[in-house]
Amino acid sequence: MPVSFERDGDIAGGAGADLGTDLGFGRGENAADFWRKNLGRTTMPLGLPRSADWWTGLPPEQCAGYSHEQGQLHSLDIPNLATCTRQSVLDYFNNTWTLNELLFSSLIGEEPFYRPPYHSLRHPLIFYYVHPSVLYVSKLRLAGLLSAPVNSYFESLFETGVDEMSWDDMSKNAIEWPSIEDGREYRRQVYAKVRELIENHPGLADGHTQIDRENPLWAIFMGMEHERIHLETSSALIRELPVHLVARPPQWPALAALHPVENAEVAYPPQAGQDFPQNNLVTVSAREVTIGKDFDFPTFGWDNEYGSRAAQISDFAAGEMLISNGEYWQFVADGGYHQKENWSETGWRWRSFRNVKWPTFWVPDGPAGTHQYRLRTCFEIVPMQWDWPAVVNYHEAKAFCQWKSLKSNVHFRLLTEAEHQAMILSDNQQSESTLMPAPQYNSNLRQGSECPVDASLGKGAKLDQENKLDKQSKLDKQSKFADLFGNVWQWAEDHFHPLEGFKIDRLYDDFSAPCFDGEHQMILGGSFISTGDEATVHARFHFRPHFFQHAGFRVVYATAGDGAVVHLSDATSKVSAVVDPYETQTIFDEYMTLHYAPAEVQMPYQGSISTVSGPVEATQFPQRCADLVNSWCDKLGIQKGKALDIGCAVGGASFRLASAFAQVEGIDLSAQFIAAAQTLQNVRKLDYRYKVESDIYENACATVDATAAAKVNFRQGDACNLPAEWADFDAVLMANLLCRLPDPEACLKRMSGEQAVLRQGGLLVLVSPYSWMTAYTPRDKWLGGYLDSDGERHFSEDGLKALLAPDFDLLEVADVPLLIREHRRKFQYIVAQAMVWRRK
Repeated sequence: MPVSFERDGDIAGGAGADLGTDLGFGRGENAADFWRKNLGRTTMPLGLPRSADWWTGLPPEQCAGYSHEQGQLHSLDIPNLATCTRQSVLDYFNNTWTLNELLFSSLIGEEPFYRPPYHSLRHPLIFYYVHPSVLYVSKLRLAGLLSAPVNSYFESLFETGVDEMSWDDMSKNAIEWPSIEDGREYRRQVYAKVRELIENHPGLADGHTQIDRENPLWAIFMGMEHERIHLETSSALIRELPVHLVARPPQWPALAALHPVENAEVAYPPQAGQDFPQNNLVTVSAREVTIGKDFDFPTFGWDNEYGSRAAQISDFAAGEMLISNGEYWQFVADGGYHQKENWSETGWRWRSFRNVKWPTFWVPDGPAGTHQYRLRTCFEIVPMQWDWPAVVNYHEAKAFCQWKSLKSNVHFRLLTEAEHQAMILSDNQQSESTLMPAPQYNSNLRQGSECPVDASLGKGAKLDQENKLDKQSKLDKQSKFADLFGNVWQWAEDHFHPLEGFKIDRLYDDFSAPCFDGEHQMILGGSFISTGDEATVHARFHFRPHFFQHAGFRVVYATAGDGAVVHLSDATSKVSAVVDPYETQTIFDEYMTLHYAPAEVQMPYQGSISTVSGPVEATQFPQRCADLVNSWCDKLGIQKGKALDIGCAVGGASFRLASAFAQVEGIDLSAQFIAAAQTLQNVRKLDYRYKVESDIYENACATVDATAAAKVNFRQGDACNLPAEWADFDAVLMANLLCRLPDPEACLKRMSGEQAVLRQGGLLVLVSPYSWMTAYTPRDKWLGGYLDSDGERHFSEDGLKALLAPDFDLLEVADVPLLIREHRRKFQYIVAQAMVWRRK
């Protein structure tokens, strides 16, 4: 076993943990020890091989895709929705469902189900064991194929995953999760319902029309492709677990063939041309490319795949292969992780916070400074495979490019999405109409790990020696580039962005759009474990730059042009619709003025100092909203323990609530607003400016009370996907928020029910002008302000009463004026409506 190294403030092993013996909380057990309370409740055997009652659907041996010769289950290709038969859909469903359960059968005992990941940025794996089945139920109900929940508590608790906003956005994981047996039973019930639909729905009868996004059966395929996404992401979380908690299931695809290692050691230092292939640059000529999938293409697709984008690419040269572990070792051994000049500002802060010294899946295997490593795969530790691709995050990939640029005095960068498409076309391996990557690529679970970076070229080890799916003796066409698809994803320079003609999928309205934020980097080409839609040429996926997935990179050199890269911070009008309007300086200044400027600045026209008297009563809006909460708590004798300010913006109401409550949580989607609120909390002051006239501003300084600041916690997050661990708040405030949410009902449903954030007897205060706009909220999600098909008017007040009355008592309805200063002679005057509710 490898030696376990301890580092100051962190546990060793790349990005914060030793993947050999102690990855996770390890010896320095975090205060989030609450998770251990979930242990000791499971009586079912959780070793390998799993017993027959583990499988809630078919066992692997009975699934389509199982090779009796190899004893392994592989993935089926994505169905053609114009020609699929009822049996082929059932086969694909069983293959999907059992592959996921086969993956989770790698977890040995209870601990890996409940143990939080070492970075605390994701839920424990018990969540991802149940979550895909919950998604089936949610989408089938939205499509009208199921009329009732299967288990409403599970469908609340396991509905929403985590998209952490930052590498230090630590989840507390302080949740008492259901037992593994209860999760298994829920999966069994959902499997039966989905199977019954597939076996009996008339829309799958012979000769059916093509199933498209408007067909209710689209929900079944959405559920299957969603589960396949989590097959991949869960495997990465399993790869992060301590190795003694996992084992490779016998029916899982085998590792790629390993290089024989004499004397149980790999030679150091690794040599190019001997231990890993020489990676040459290959030129691609200038051309125009088109990205996007037609809406009538006969396979399932996520909404971001549809539409079109044309781009003109200049000449460029790209690495023939992905960057291998051997190439990346040179960066590590040269001190690349310690040289600040290699890193972006954010990347360096991430590296410093995690005290990272090598890639996260490298396991140190010698004294400090010798740079000897072994390699962690999903289920085991193997000798370092220098010719396999380096698995790193975006920050590490960019740092390598900068290091290589400084060493060679030539500018290297990552690939762009448009350049990737140009490489595909110039390589003559695919045509634009092809669906699945060519069979020489290590994708669609042909193998159970990465493989040599030159395998798909036919130069190195055979792609699939052990599995014999592709003997690799001879390729039909000589490829210029290895791994255009598969092996590992490739980090791209582009921000995740929509194509022209993008339309939100009505069944999953928050799958893509919330991530068009300039905070998510695209990844290209899929990995060895990408299956279904992820393994098609149309796949468009993304992750935050600090996130680890089965992802690597290749380098690009271009003397001219930027590869038609898309950065949302400087995007053209093609993507302007998704740029957050609250991130502009003007809006920021207006909100700081609204929350912190004195009344005489917010409305300078007051009777005592002007011949004109403005609506002074409309100033100090955030503070008046907080006072409304406080006064009603006093009237009703509600304890002032915990308050939640949803849509807190820059924090004015949160700090006011903290003058009366013991603890206040503030949450807002805007990173800029949260950063300002956190600065005020930590420093107690923040400079801002308010406009006088055109380019003339006055400087000002916001200040907060130290006592109140100590009781507030701010986090960036989505009001429609509140953290699962939030519960038992005494009061919740939502001011000027509802009509800016993509799904206000989803937010309000978290106020009550089995997974409620508000305790029984708690206070809910809603303040809204009901300014519904399709730019923020799809029309079918409006709570009011519309005419139905009979011409009848529906008002928001009535919609809220109908929605909340079963679980709440309405205490007060009142008008609340709001004033937003634009400059000294222009103001927005709004009269919002306040509704005060108490949970029954």
